[in-house]
Amino acid sequence: MSADYTTPGPTRDEIDSSQGQLLLEFGTGWCGHCLAAAPAIEEALEGFPSVRHTKVEDGPGRRLGRSFGIKLWPTLIFLKDGTELARAVRPETAEQIRPGLRRIS
Repeated sequence: MSADYTTPGPTRDEIDSSQGQLLLEFGTGWCGHCLAAAPAIEEALEGFPSVRHTKVEDGPGRRLGRSFGIKLWPTLIFLKDGTELARAVRPETAEQIRPGLRRIS
């Protein structure tokens, strides 16, 4: 699991053309909801070692977040071969995250 949110992060074209299983996490390092969700995300990912996890810093003017319609943080986008198969908004437990991980596995 990456420790920090990347900025500007990958482009939408890079995401759309990605191969394999990808969990995109949109948020910020100062967001209380993001900080609270971090342990649950880490716990859920333990059972899915093949899933890449990319944390993308979101905010005003950030095109990637807008292209996914992000409104609340954290928002998790579960992708397989560049296609969104599920999402979780403000998850609080690993149990809320695992269905999305199973969907892309």
